[in-house]
Amino acid sequence: MTLPTPYHGSGPGPITPDGCAVDYYAMLTPNGEPEIIHAAAPAGASILELGAGAGRITRGLLALGHEVVAVDESPEMLAHIEDTETICSPIQSLSAGRAFDVVLLMSFVIETADDELRRAFLRTCRRHVAEDGCVILQRKPPEWYDTIQPFERITEAGHVVRMTEVSRPAPDLLYATMEYTVGDRRWTHSFLSRRLDDDFLRSSLEEEGLTMAGFLGGDREWVRALPV
Repeated sequence: MTLPTPYHGSGPGPITPDGCAVDYYAMLTPNGEPEIIHAAAPAGASILELGAGAGRITRGLLALGHEVVAVDESPEMLAHIEDTETICSPIQSLSAGRAFDVVLLMSFVIETADDELRRAFLRTCRRHVAEDGCVILQRKPPEWYDTIQPFERITEAGHVVRMTEVSRPAPDLLYATMEYTVGDRRWTHSFLSRRLDDDFLRSSLEEEGLTMAGFLGGDREWVRALPV
């Protein structure tokens, strides 16, 4: 079976290797994520934010008193982050040279359909988390993969967000295209992602020296893992 191209993005301005539109991501604001992370972290915790993008979550964590190192492979994304250390690097090859109280991998990056890339992401998490620290992952709840259908919504900021071309090319895989419209500007981002049910995620974590330690909230989207 030939699977769709994992990532593809288009639209005005720079597009990152994984298909994200830098100009659009720079417009986004948090939706409670910094507070979720803050509640699960020690006061003033050092946080390594993997795949920080344009700093949507970074700024909130800094405001809550955390020391944050923001990592992204896109220099155009990192150019939007101020007042903290940034590292331009792919997640899988990062070597920050120190350990952190919290390693954060959110925005569903862990759901890549590339199994070896996912393992490399988890190895980076394990390599950089302090022995008494934790890793926080964000994934879609497994049942989302069965129920998601094309949709259109308008955000509070007036952005039009659409999901189109939803297909399921193989068991546990989802291919879809997102469209974002702001005024007369429009971006698209196609992706291929893999369902991570609890058992699969647990075994994937254990293979890389981490253990699943529970969830942040009742919908199982946010996963907390500890070094073994």
